[in-house]
Amino acid sequence: MSYRYITLTIAQQVATLTLNRPEVHNAFDDVMIAELLDALAQVERDDSARVLVLRSKGRNFSAGADLGWMRSMAEKNYDENIADAGELAQLMAQLDTLSKPTIAVVQGAAFGGAVGLAACSDIVIAEPGASFCLSEVKIGLIPAVISPYVMRAIGARQSRRYMLTAERFDAEQAQAMGLVHSISSDTDSCLEDFLAAFHANSPAAVSACKELIAAVEQQPDVHAQQQLTIERIAHIRVSAEGQEGLSAFLEKRRPHWIKDSQ
Repeated sequence: MSYRYITLTIAQQVATLTLNRPEVHNAFDDVMIAELLDALAQVERDDSARVLVLRSKGRNFSAGADLGWMRSMAEKNYDENIADAGELAQLMAQLDTLSKPTIAVVQGAAFGGAVGLAACSDIVIAEPGASFCLSEVKIGLIPAVISPYVMRAIGARQSRRYMLTAERFDAEQAQAMGLVHSISSDTDSCLEDFLAAFHANSPAAVSACKELIAAVEQQPDVHAQQQLTIERIAHIRVSAEGQEGLSAFLEKRRPHWIKDSQ
């Protein structure tokens, strides 16, 4: 599939997915959402891609939903809006559950649905001047589809403030609330540090760890949670990469996945 609004490159075990509509501040519409869904599916299937980096061209990360697209949806009926919202929901879920670690690099403004993209990423790096805004109520809408991910990232209490007021908040506040992990004036260098960490780790273990985090978070029963964790550690211990990692540690050598990454 050739893309109109995004680019996808895979090199040196890193997939880089770039929003490429700088002329409209990388606002997304149904076309971009479909392209992002396709690109994420490609990354999921490609064994050569161990990490996904999500970034964008231009001054701003993303202005969120394209207003022209939103205007067109307002003219459609309820069932058409259900189908359209379902595509955005699928995008958020697909990014959130990608089996490979994801890193979002945010510059400038990240508004509306773009905050959702950040919240669905495993790690968020932001420039010092980055700003965030859950702006939906300003135009008579609500951040419905992204709300589970944003609320998980910043908590219900802070969501009450920023979803209801549509205030803009800076990178420091985003970090304090848990949305942003690192703030750096040299985001490329910061990104390289994270990539180096991922390249040193077992790809299978990283994937299993992502699944573990989601499963534990979603299992409220303590006894079921305990059994889940017992089964997960037993499974990974007898797996090929689990065996290789333990053997490499005991034999004081590098595991094969580090050699493969060089």
